[in-house]
Amino acid sequence: MHLAEATTPTLPRASRFGYLMALYGENFDRFERMFLPHRCGLGHWRSSLGDGLDLHLHVMQQHRYTTEYRLTYDIRDPMTGEPDPSAFLRRYHDARVLEATHCYVGRRWQDVLGLHPSPQTLLGHRLQMNVFLGKWLEFLAEQGHSPHSLQRDPRPAQRCHETPPESRSIIDA
Repeated sequence: MHLAEATTPTLPRASRFGYLMALYGENFDRFERMFLPHRCGLGHWRSSLGDGLDLHLHVMQQHRYTTEYRLTYDIRDPMTGEPDPSAFLRRYHDARVLEATHCYVGRRWQDVLGLHPSPQTLLGHRLQMNVFLGKWLEFLAEQGHSPHSLQRDPRPAQRCHETPPESRSIIDA
């Protein structure tokens, strides 16, 4: 009689790129639940909960398959005058993914990565930005930001339509 050896099934290991794509999908779902972005036209939107920390969503560009946003608070970095934290986002409607193309949390990407980062360094940075975005979206939802708190802001937003210095996505890289 031959006894079968007990083996532990192994799960396929996700690549860093695969993990990044999964983050894009999760962030898309969070963003959809929080803002119902298909209802937001070009311009400046504000989610106010009465806590003095309004969230700003700038719909910067809309195209057939993509929309570009900037998500930020009305807090400025004292050194640069830029909103901090701030994330530039690209939503791919048909693929149902949301990519944080650039984040500003006190430092520019060139300061973090250098001017010519390797593909591995760039992929790691994309992972960090999109993990940050996911955590930020979760935090915002816990605070009560939702489609019900989001209203069009009639005041023109300062620097609303500025684009990040390097606006290529990970797919373009």
